[in-house]
Amino acid sequence: MTTTGAQEEATGSTARGPLWWGRRRSAVLDVGLAVVSALECALEGVGFADRAALPVPFGVLFGLVVGAVLVLRRRWPIAVVLVSVATTPAEMGYLMAIVGLYSLAASDVPRRITATLAGMSLSATFIVTFVRVRQDVEAAEYSAWYVPLMAVFMALGLTAPPVLLGLYTGARRRLMESLRERADSLEQELSLLADRAEQRAQWARQEERTRIAREMHDVVAHRVSLMVVHAAALQAVALKDPQKAVKNAALVGDMGRQALTELREMLGVLRSGEDRVRARAEVPLAAVGVAAAAAAAAAADEGPCIADIDVLVGQSRQAGMVVELAVQGDVRLYPPEVEQTAYRVIQEALTNVHKHAAGAKVMVRLAHRADEVAMQVENGAPDAAGGAADAGLPSGGNGLVGMRERVTALGGVFVSGPTEVGGFRVSAVLPDRAEASLR
Repeated sequence: MTTTGAQEEATGSTARGPLWWGRRRSAVLDVGLAVVSALECALEGVGFADRAALPVPFGVLFGLVVGAVLVLRRRWPIAVVLVSVATTPAEMGYLMAIVGLYSLAASDVPRRITATLAGMSLSATFIVTFVRVRQDVEAAEYSAWYVPLMAVFMALGLTAPPVLLGLYTGARRRLMESLRERADSLEQELSLLADRAEQRAQWARQEERTRIAREMHDVVAHRVSLMVVHAAALQAVALKDPQKAVKNAALVGDMGRQALTELREMLGVLRSGEDRVRARAEVPLAAVGVAAAAAAAAAADEGPCIADIDVLVGQSRQAGMVVELAVQGDVRLYPPEVEQTAYRVIQEALTNVHKHAAGAKVMVRLAHRADEVAMQVENGAPDAAGGAADAGLPSGGNGLVGMRERVTALGGVFVSGPTEVGGFRVSAVLPDRAEASLR
């Protein structure tokens, strides 16, 4: 089947033919060739009947049957060639031999079978031509090479062209089928790549939304929690101690301004972060993890660092919390993402104490080790009599989840849970280099 025929079948522009034909046009062509071949063989059957001393109707009928075999050339090309070889001594079926050899060479029949049948047809044509030419020139004086040369010429002329043309047509058809399959494969690959690109874009957007939500939670929750605690204390001492009330009001104003400043900075980062999101979407999903996203975000944003933990603890102390800070090891600089994550973990842990354990004593430990930095925030049981009363701050349940995501994204370890004395402990260990999680 040709390439055009395959395309027509795919589009439905040409109806399928009967029996083994793929198209009606192919059936009409083969039937037409078979009719012409049958007429040729019928005419040649008259001479065959004279030479064999047979009745002429028998020769005509024999020619019609033999020539009609050509209609099977697409389904059984081997049978057509064998019939043409068998009828070569009768000097009939030249059209059938030529078309049969072409169909055989163009088909998917193994090449060794094609070569064998082509050799048989060549030999039969050579022998018959040799005998016929020799009989015709017996009385004439010709060179000794004339008869074999004419036999070779006729044999090659009737055998070689259809075989070579059939081989070329078959190779071209197989090449076109291969190219079509390759085009279909490429189309499927392009579709898969488009789907993967869309998945990467969705993943990048989801990662960016998660990061934004985490940053907003860390910034807003801590500042607002301190503001609520100070507001509650302001309400409690407003009439008893006006000076302390003024001091608490000033602290609330400072914390509100700090919260607004951090929110403004974050919004500025969001406005300029679209290119970063698009760039991350273009990176293969298997090559980028949450750690790389966190590292890129921390490197791009000028967030807090470990040196700001003293100020963070001081703010909690101003809110009435009893906080102790213990630092072990030599203080050194870490990658921006490690510094920011360590600060956020301690910040969120202190915020949780303000929310759920008002008045509890808190111990903050920070250890600088050889290739990592460890932090721990542990509070005792809540003691309303020893500190500010619980202000009833709401909790979304995302604080511990956000801390765990930050730490594990950098290849660290995060552990949290209640203590034996009724308090709560948050512990985290971060590698000195965030790339450790990518190796």
